[in-house]
Amino acid sequence: MSNAANPHQGQPLLQLGKPLNEAKAAMILVHGRGATAESILDLASVLPHPEMAYLAPQARGNTWYPQSFLAPMPQNEPWLSSALQTVSDAVATVEAAGIPAERLIIGGFSQGACLASEFVARNARRYGGLLLFSGGLIGPPGTPRNYDGSLDGTPVFIGCSDVDFHIPVERVEETAVTLTQLGAIVNKKIYPNMGHTIIQDEIDQAQKIVNNLLAT
Repeated sequence: MSNAANPHQGQPLLQLGKPLNEAKAAMILVHGRGATAESILDLASVLPHPEMAYLAPQARGNTWYPQSFLAPMPQNEPWLSSALQTVSDAVATVEAAGIPAERLIIGGFSQGACLASEFVARNARRYGGLLLFSGGLIGPPGTPRNYDGSLDGTPVFIGCSDVDFHIPVERVEETAVTLTQLGAIVNKKIYPNMGHTIIQDEIDQAQKIVNNLLAT
């Protein structure tokens, strides 16, 4: 259960789609600041596949960490470590149901995309995919990106505006480079004047990862 050191533990893990123990693949979706697990599961309806289980963890207070993702990391503790553990727990739930990491897509929007990217970089191995909608790796400019392991060909989609108020385009570029160096196959798209949202072209790019995963 949650406590001061682990604020997000004991929060709900919502599920949609195919029952986890019957699914051929799974997608963990991480909501943004001020949003909910229920709201991010709207992506299940626009990234559909009949053999996919969709899971979404809920942040305590609807926020994974209090400061900007560009703030010094200690300023976001203990919420950040608790948030990363929440994603890890969701991954463990998927794997306990018999779905391996290479059949698992992790995705998120905004603060959720930042958390998803940081989790995957810190826990590098072959995943089914990583979908980052308006987000990037966590930490202030100049943060060392000395991650261990290999993403071993994990397909990644990163989409963001060139003028996103929350997400500097430089951090999107850094995230793409870092994940590529970790062995991911990165498809990065920067959209002129898009705003802080998800557009249809991003959904189309993400759907390709879903379809390719379940075609094998």
